[in-house]
Amino acid sequence: MTNLQRLKLLFISGPNLQLLGMREPAVYGKETLEDIYERAWARALELNADVDGRQTNHEGTIVDWIGESSGFFDGILLNPGAYTHTSIAIHDAIAGAGVPTIEVHLSNIHAREPFRRHSMVAPACVGSIVGFRGEGYVLAVEAMVRHLRSRPKP
Repeated sequence: MTNLQRLKLLFISGPNLQLLGMREPAVYGKETLEDIYERAWARALELNADVDGRQTNHEGTIVDWIGESSGFFDGILLNPGAYTHTSIAIHDAIAGAGVPTIEVHLSNIHAREPFRRHSMVAPACVGSIVGFRGEGYVLAVEAMVRHLRSRPKP
């Protein structure tokens, strides 16, 4: 894949993910967000892609970043955290931006509390990766690169 055009990916991590490594390690693992990003970035470089990783606790900031992504990023890898279950605004931003997006969750949201089992953003995404802790971010990079490289050229 190294002879192909370099891809630009945007990784957005939502609320409380800055607490990884300390927050409920039995659920989310012991890696920090920085550790996870480093592994994802390393894999992206192997696949001829660059990753811009960002984290915020604010829904409007996530909406802004998604809205600004069109024309700058080829794909978005999104862990919206708790906004997964409530944010029509994030769903609409994904649908409006037109940038392929993969939803990522460290835990398996479908095996958790009932209020966590529904994703408001999933219908706007090309797919979801859940339950693999930090490895899910690496899997998301691989899946997005495959998805983007398999699309017909305009």
